[in-house]
Amino acid sequence: MARRSTVASHLSAQGVMDKIKETKGFWRIQKWLVIYNLLVDPRPLNEIARHVGLAWQTVRNLVSQYNRIGPEAIESPGKGGRRRAYMTVREEVEFLEAFFEKASTGQVATNSQIKRALEDRLDHRVHKTTVYRLLARHGWRKIVPRPSHKQANEAEQEEFKKNSRRA
Repeated sequence: MARRSTVASHLSAQGVMDKIKETKGFWRIQKWLVIYNLLVDPRPLNEIARHVGLAWQTVRNLVSQYNRIGPEAIESPGKGGRRRAYMTVREEVEFLEAFFEKASTGQVATNSQIKRALEDRLDHRVHKTTVYRLLARHGWRKIVPRPSHKQANEAEQEEFKKNSRRA
């Protein structure tokens, strides 16, 4: 028979229920439901995992963290975000400002120039795709000429090709 798990009483069952009501985000609510289940009806973790819809190991890790840290374990920043960014978005805008001014006067800002400037600012090397992602994040795109003129007449061009002398 599986061992019944318990959770530290950092909050009462009513306190956890209040947290569930005020919490936004499905994943956080699901985590609070694990804690609530353990407070109200302690049973083996695999049963709670099946009931809540999480993996057994996830429930085990969550209970362990909650017992050690408390409610802060559940109210973590969550998934996603820019935790490993070299600069904030505001700093990136300020960095690209000089290149934007050059581009507005008709000068060309190349990836290699921006990469060198970025490496000077960060004091370490970065991959070229870092610069491409930076530019894409701020709405820059590569502008290339059209393959043909927008007012070109294809029929006239074909006629010219047929009737012109070949050298």
